[in-house]
Amino acid sequence: MHGDSGWLGRVMTAAVAVGVLGTARPADPWVWFALGAGLLAFLAGTVLMAVRPRLTLVLLITVAIVNSLLAGYPDSNSLVLTLLSITTIVVVDLNRTGIRPIIAVGIGVALGFAVSMWWFDRPESWLLTQYLWSTILIAFGLNRRQYEIQVRQTRELLAQTRLAQSEQARAAALDERGRIARDLHDVLAHSLGALSVQLEVAEALLSERRDVDGALERVRRSRRLAVQGLDEARNAVAALRADEVPDLPQALATLAQQHEADHSASVHLNIAGAPTKLDSGIIVALLNAAREALTNAAKHAPGQAVALTLSYGGSVRLEVRNAGPTSGEGFGLTGMRERLALVDGTLTAGADGDDWLVTAEVPSE
Repeated sequence: MHGDSGWLGRVMTAAVAVGVLGTARPADPWVWFALGAGLLAFLAGTVLMAVRPRLTLVLLITVAIVNSLLAGYPDSNSLVLTLLSITTIVVVDLNRTGIRPIIAVGIGVALGFAVSMWWFDRPESWLLTQYLWSTILIAFGLNRRQYEIQVRQTRELLAQTRLAQSEQARAAALDERGRIARDLHDVLAHSLGALSVQLEVAEALLSERRDVDGALERVRRSRRLAVQGLDEARNAVAALRADEVPDLPQALATLAQQHEADHSASVHLNIAGAPTKLDSGIIVALLNAAREALTNAAKHAPGQAVALTLSYGGSVRLEVRNAGPTSGEGFGLTGMRERLALVDGTLTAGADGDDWLVTAEVPSE
């Protein structure tokens, strides 16, 4: 009756045992001694069941069988110790013992009642009554046992659920860190890369040619790049928040104009097919792919013409082609590939004849 029910159930059970035995009126002193020893053993078992389950089983089985032998003694009330011991044995030490203690105590008590009937000359109806009470209490204990098992299983499931939630939260945090890293690279690599080029030119104009006007123009262009980088960062944040982002063809046109102005390289933009409305995540992924490809073109093939082709159809396909070799795999391409994978897209990059071709493709639906 106790299992996970705690000390309240144990105290109530002990109170029942003491109360019933207090009404006993056995004639022989030795019976009182046996009842007292049985009560103490039962109380010790209920106290130790959580920390010493094996000792508890030994004590309770002994109490149940010994008091079944005394059950036939007139006015002994020893039946209460037998029945309470049975119900406690049923639920003690659920994980280790199974039903073996229940079988052992059932057989022992059945034999004890039979011996007590013969020794104290009780009728067969008395024996049947003892068996009936024992069966009822065993059934009650088994029901309680099932409840205790469900409670423990529920606790284990709760612990596993919390562990799974913790691992899920950790995985989500790592994924978020990866996405933030991609966003930082996509935005800052382009803006800061172009800004660095302009500042280097300004420094060269000042140190080598003493061309203050030319250097000032480069500084002004650097300022515009900083403003543009801030706008790009805002666009990335807007995508993360599912806010409105610029129209993709318009954003690509603006990006092409910026690249022409910053790197003195012509950029031809071609739109094929009827533009369709796209999810903000897809727009930002394709826009960042174009920005990264242009940055690589300016870095590895400066001054070379670039062709941007945006095609609409069953999928949205973006191609960035520039003359001359560009680059192999790097953090930028890895970030683009990871971002496109988040929107079920793909990215390929490699030599195409004498040109370098970057292709990003995302399903339109």
